Amino acid sequence: MRIAIAQINLHVGNISGNADRIIGMIRAARDEHRAGLVVFPELTLTGYPPEDLLLRPELHRQVDRALKHIAQTASGIDVIVGLPQPDDGRLYNCCVYLRDGVVVATYRKRVLPNYGVFDEKRHFTPGDALQFVQVEGIPVSLSICEDLWTPEHARESAQRGAALLININASPYHAEKHGERAELLSQRVRETGLGILYVNLVGGQDELVFDGGSLAIDHAGKFALRAPQFEEGLYLLDAEANQGKVRLRSLQPETPLPDRLESIYQALVLGVRDYVLKNGFPGVVVGLSGGIDSALTLCLAVDALGAGLAQALIMPSRYTAPMSIEDAQFLCTRLGVRHDTISIEPPFQAFADVLTPLFRGLPADATEENIQARCRGILLMAISNKTGKMVLTTGNKSEMSVGYATLYGDMAGGFAPLKDVSKMLVYELAGWRNRDVEVIPARTIDRPPSAELRPDQKDEDSLPPYSVLDPILERYVERDQSPEEIIHAGFDATTVHRVVSMVDRAEYKRRQAAPGIKISKRAFGRDRRYPITSAYRES
Repeated sequence: MRIAIAQINLHVGNISGNADRIIGMIRAARDEHRAGLVVFPELTLTGYPPEDLLLRPELHRQVDRALKHIAQTASGIDVIVGLPQPDDGRLYNCCVYLRDGVVVATYRKRVLPNYGVFDEKRHFTPGDALQFVQVEGIPVSLSICEDLWTPEHARESAQRGAALLININASPYHAEKHGERAELLSQRVRETGLGILYVNLVGGQDELVFDGGSLAIDHAGKFALRAPQFEEGLYLLDAEANQGKVRLRSLQPETPLPDRLESIYQALVLGVRDYVLKNGFPGVVVGLSGGIDSALTLCLAVDALGAGLAQALIMPSRYTAPMSIEDAQFLCTRLGVRHDTISIEPPFQAFADVLTPLFRGLPADATEENIQARCRGILLMAISNKTGKMVLTTGNKSEMSVGYATLYGDMAGGFAPLKDVSKMLVYELAGWRNRDVEVIPARTIDRPPSAELRPDQKDEDSLPPYSVLDPILERYVERDQSPEEIIHAGFDATTVHRVVSMVDRAEYKRRQAAPGIKISKRAFGRDRRYPITSAYRES
């Protein structure tokens, strides 16, 4: 039996469009590749996660019509597709098996994740039974994503005579996630002796990126197929039953896995591309400061969309160093991006003039710094309004963690590519982007980071060095360690308590920040939910 794994990029809520793309892949699998079975990811028809769209009755009517349309066109090949299905006032996350236009089996997901970015218990009722189907004489057990993260489903399937387990997924990306999945599958094979097909979604959806990387592993624990990450396509293998075991053999050469930095960079590119294009924006605009964050953001935009859909705006002030302007212009030239320069001095001075009567006798402080950032935000949003292009914000996770950003200033925009990227990782990714040719100027990477909002300003005037700050943030934000645990790990107590206090106080800013791409195990947004108004303190 030839099996086609359909690693597909879907559009949440575009049910008829998703159905058309599914039908196109079914026909390609059948007519071009002579496959007898094609397997699609979790909730294929709606896209994942559909969130509270699942509460709309019309959505389920559209899903039902789309399933019937797919069934009518899918003769000559078996199809596994994911969809939500209501029954007797309850809703189930289902895996449907089609054969000759007829639903021959429906499996209801039994283990519903309700942690991190997952909220499935809000919408779905868990199923309570295994579901088997005979495929060319091979007894196959169906499953969906989280069913495999605990051992019971695979063990019960093996005990009841399955030879192959098919698992359809919408498993979001974070760094090192692919290795975790591979180890999980290997563990399930060791426990049960089952062969496993693991089919994953690909594409960006708001904060989430689905990286594909579908896998097939045979009963002996050998990986028969490793589909590429971040690429849509049909990936083929042959399955052959022999004495109750299934032998799997890939029909395509194995794609080398990207290394850590390449994987993260590809995830960011895919997240930007899909957010911009699926939401119908004609392009993006980036405020370019000559610093490393905005430089990396512009590189991501160009790599995601092409130079023609990216625009840069350079907005110097009285505090902007000449090298910042030169570096910004160099970057734009290397990338082939249109760039314009507008000084913020006239609007900054105008605001200073009108506020003078109110501020008389008061010393200059962060207020004047924030006014400069907000002048830049106004200019960027004006271009966005006039052209329809979306503003990409350039702040990183380190800054957003401690509130080192200006509301309605550098935080103004529609999407934040670096929102889950720490400052030290920004440096690593910039170096990776420069691996073949210098695109980001070397001195942009080497010079001390500065917001350039006052004379001789450096980030370290307000923050601990990023080499100290980032490990503390990683422990507090991503690992939920207490200040005492972080101090015990060797960090200075005063610095730890200061950083923790800054993180806690900045929640109100983060709640108003643009969405951004999740690449860590714990990102701000869907992943980490804390009250704004709270008297709780760790220290």
